[in-house]
Amino acid sequence: MKKLEHQIADPIGIHARPAERLAQAAGAFQSKIVIAAHGDETEAIYPLSVLGMNIRHGDTVTVTIEGPDEVQAAQAIADVLKECL
Repeated sequence: MKKLEHQIADPIGIHARPAERLAQAAGAFQSKIVIAAHGDETEAIYPLSVLGMNIRHGDTVTVTIEGPDEVQAAQAIADVLKECL
């Protein structure tokens, strides 16, 4: 299992475009990818669920990745987080 923590730098927080990029990246792997914040969690492959978490600027999210390709998935998700959020 891999865990990533990321503080949201985007002034708007997680909005539609980054949520979709995150979902696309997560959907490319067999591993289960879960994003958590504020005591809530959802699978990252569901962009509307990620949006529903209401993650704002300055919030810290924890992404847990577990599965056969977790190393590659962790790198891809980390790249999206750095690039978009």
